Parts: sequence; structure tokens; C-alpha cells
Amino acid sequence: MVIELVKEVQATQTRHILSVLEKEGLTGYLTNAKAIVVPVKEDSDKLRTMLKKVPGVSDVIPIHSRYPLVSREYHPENTVVSVNGHLVGASQPTIMAGPCSVETQESIIDIARGVKKAGGHVLRGGAFKPRSSPYSFQGHGAEGLKMLAEARAETGLPVISEVMSPDTVELVAAYVDILQVGARSMQNYPLLKAVGQSQKPVLLKRGLSATIEEWLLAAEYILGQGNTNVILCERGIRTFENATRNTMDLNAVPVVQKLTHLPVLVDPSHGVGTSEFVPALARAGIAAGAAGVLVEVHSNPAEAWSDGAQTINLTEFQNMAEDISLIYEALAQKYHSAKLVHA
Repeated sequence: MVIELVKEVQATQTRHILSVLEKEGLTGYLTNAKAIVVPVKEDSDKLRTMLKKVPGVSDVIPIHSRYPLVSREYHPENTVVSVNGHLVGASQPTIMAGPCSVETQESIIDIARGVKKAGGHVLRGGAFKPRSSPYSFQGHGAEGLKMLAEARAETGLPVISEVMSPDTVELVAAYVDILQVGARSMQNYPLLKAVGQSQKPVLLKRGLSATIEEWLLAAEYILGQGNTNVILCERGIRTFENATRNTMDLNAVPVVQKLTHLPVLVDPSHGVGTSEFVPALARAGIAAGAAGVLVEVHSNPAEAWSDGAQTINLTEFQNMAEDISLIYEALAQKYHSAKLVHA
């Protein structure tokens, strides 16, 4: 269950609530969201009634999910995340696009202009790049962040980039509009707590071999620090199939939307790993109900410094963006017509 605290709760009241729980044989976990999470297998009306009378308690909500703050039990309505005025999870699908890694100032601005012209909403680009090989390009670091900021100033597009360690959260947050937690970092719990404390919007990618529950529990770490501006991203999981880089788990989109109020995006670039199939999976993700897509785009993928094989060019990106818009409009029209019929 979740114990919601009054707005101006005092530290002494919080300590008293925790001691009351302890006397009942329960452990309460204080979050920075002005709430106390109490893991219980079963609760009772009697217990909730008693707790509601304790000074400092606003409400007691019975929730049995292992990720209460992320669950729809606690928050039935969809969460919409504002990124510099752009709303992720609202009406229109969000399109985040850009190169795997920031290469030069000229190239990132050129790509940003192409992304904006084609209808993209957010520019992506890696400054700190976790690579499988220690000998591959690892990104420009702080200089890459400055290049992204210049591209934002030039085009007006918000920017997203990956943060890899707790000690770099403050640095990355100073330059970007969305902090990306990559698949390899999904269970880096100190990092999750750090981005939660930053209050910047966070995009949390699913781990390569993570279950949906593990993914949502990772999101719980962020919300537990008081940051509700979390966007989930399905980026493909590792399976026995080797025809593609990963297996794009489209099942996850409707399943996760049922379980959580957080918006869900898809990353078809990493999901399939071959540029030829990226537009098809982007379309499929939107048809499955995703709130948007995150794709790798480059003006010349053959010369990209990283992930060129799964990167589409700007013409392909524009066609994909148009397809996404058509699919969304068709589905929106269908649901609107259905509502009129049943009205």
C-alpha cells in the first residue's frame, strides 16, 4: 500500500508514522514523492482506517503491485511528460531521432535540421557511448554535449543523450532536456536514484534480457526519488534468434501500457539492428499503441562513426515520419468513429 502524506508533513510526523508501522510488524519506505510505500501481501480496512487517523497522513491507498508508484493501481490516468513544451504521451506520437553518436558540430546541426524538417520533435545523440568493444568510438563526452546544445540553439529541438554513471548526471543534465538510461544501465540502481533526484525527464530503456517486471521495478527506483517524468522505451531483447541484432518485443507495448501509467516508446533501430527493417518496426510500434519512436538517423549512414548498419538516412526518415502520422490518424479516426457509434 501507499501512505500519502500531507503537503506540509513534519519530520517528527514522518518518524511517528514509520514507528506505528513498525509496531504493526510492517516496514515503510519513505520516498521523495511525499509518500511511504509499505510492501504488504494483504492489508485490511481496519489497518487502513487506523493509519488514516495518524497525524501527517493524507490518505492510504491499497496497492499490491511490486512497483506501486509506477502502477495504474496508484495512478490510473496516463502520465504526460513535458519536454520544453513538447508533450510525450499526449495526442500525437513523439519522434526522437538523430545519430548514434555526436560526431562533429557541422554534422549534428545538419542532421538536426533534417530531423526537424521531417517532423521530428526531439534530437538524439550520444556524447558518452557505452560500446561492446573497448576499442570502439566512446563518444566526445562533454564536448559532445556542447555540440548537442548548439544544435538545439540552432533548431529549437530539445535534445536527449545517455548518462552512464551517477557522477556525470549533473554534467549531462546541464546540457540536455532528457536523460537517457541505456539498456546496459537499466539495473544500475545508484544511477537510477541519481536521475530520479535530478527531476529532469528520463527515458528508461529496457535491459537486453530484462523481464517487463524488472523493467518496471527499475522505473520504480526513479519515481521513488520523486521524479515522475519518466518515459519507457522498448528497444528489443536478446533471444535465440540471430537473424536480427535483437528481437523487438512488440508484445511489451500493450502489456506495459496496461500495467503502468508511464508513456512507452519503441526503438526499432536497436530492436532489429538492420536499417532496412527499421521503418516497418516503427510503423508496427505505433500501430501497437506506442507513444512514439526513437530512431537512429544520419545524413550519410555509411560514414557514421557508430551503428551505421541500423541507421536510416534523412529521406527514409521523412518517409517513416509520414507513415507514422498516417497510421496514427487512421487509428484516431477509427476510435473516434467507434465512440460516436456507441454514444
